[in-house]
Amino acid sequence: MANEKQRHAEVETDIALAQRLLSTQFPDWAALSLSRVHAHSTDNDMYRLGDDMAVRLPRRDGAVTPMDKEHVWLPKLAPLLPAPVPLPLAKGAPQDEYPYPWSVVRWIEGENPPALVNDKAFALDIAAFLRTLHAIDASDGPRPGAHNFWRGTPLAVRDANMRERFGWLSDLDDIAAIIAAWEADLPTPARERTPCWIHGDMQRGNLLMRDGCLAGVLDWSALGVGDPAGDMSVAWNLFGPEARAAFRAAMSVDDDTWRRGRAWALVEGVLALSYYRAKNDAIARAGRRLIDTVLADHAS
Repeated sequence: MANEKQRHAEVETDIALAQRLLSTQFPDWAALSLSRVHAHSTDNDMYRLGDDMAVRLPRRDGAVTPMDKEHVWLPKLAPLLPAPVPLPLAKGAPQDEYPYPWSVVRWIEGENPPALVNDKAFALDIAAFLRTLHAIDASDGPRPGAHNFWRGTPLAVRDANMRERFGWLSDLDDIAAIIAAWEADLPTPARERTPCWIHGDMQRGNLLMRDGCLAGVLDWSALGVGDPAGDMSVAWNLFGPEARAAFRAAMSVDDDTWRRGRAWALVEGVLALSYYRAKNDAIARAGRRLIDTVLADHAS
């Protein structure tokens, strides 16, 4: 029943709603063109506004606090990063039947990379971005919590939730292998070094490519200060073997961080498949592919 309650805790949005919100709260932008962006987002609906902006409408309560956090931190981090991020331009208020604060953000031109990337140069772009992010002073940043879906925590913090999700996936033929993969990496020692800034959700839907290069990094809802191993998950959720090897070499991470990253990749796959089966086929399929990649890595 918990699964069903979560599935129905979302509001629907459309262009007409976005237009009403703009007309009332930001009338100077209301005459600009508005079109829905067909992205497979977990928490927000996006509408392109004119040529260089986007309207971001949360669909559920859990998306609001992360949005507020982006308004505080992205303007501070963006000048230090080697690729563009969607800078917040304005914050809207709840209105009529729409219950949430919402954002107008800077639009970044580009396309999501393909489902599988084996381009070493693109892998090196991602590595350079993450090395820069992880090196920024994080002394005042927010530690992991509900605001970033507990990304960047020790793996043990995720164990109870993963056991629950294994129950949701109990009908899978390979659920025993999935559980075994989690249990193999779960005891990996936690990070002892100072926590650092993390993006927390480095997957293809949040990455933009243009002319083969990294053009932007989107959706900073999971931003926080914690273990950077979670950002290593891109090695399994996007890269083929050659690009994965190039990425690991460029990141210069130790074996424990790499194993924790693989465990975080499994977390992402299990969460996506368990929540979005029969609801959003694209996200569910991506979750299944990620699980398969992690299982293959364990078997190799």
